[in-house]
Amino acid sequence: MVDNAGSAPFDTVDYLSSPEIAAEYLNAAIEDGDERIMLVALRNVAKAHGGLKSLSDNSGLAREALYRMLSENGNPRLSSLVTLLHALGLEISIRPRDRAA
Repeated sequence: MVDNAGSAPFDTVDYLSSPEIAAEYLNAAIEDGDERIMLVALRNVAKAHGGLKSLSDNSGLAREALYRMLSENGNPRLSSLVTLLHALGLEISIRPRDRAA
C-alpha cells in the first residue's frame, strides 16, 4: 500500500529474512529485558520466514503449539525455542554479561 506522499509504509518484517539481521533483531529484543518484546520479535522473524505454517513444516513443531508459544502470554520451553531457532537458521549463545554496565 502506498500513501499519498508516494512512500510505502515501513514493516519490520520486510527486513528480517537474513539470518544475520534476524539474529541482531532478536538479540536487541533480549537485551530489552521484557520477554513480551522477545515474543513479538520471534513472531516477526517467523512471519519474515514464511509464517507459522512454513515454520511448523520446517521445525516439526505443531502449528497450534507455535501459536501458543508465540502468543502474548506465551512461555516457550527451551527445547521448543531451540527447535524454532534452528528452523530459522539461528541458535542460542551464552556470553558473559558486561560487568561495567
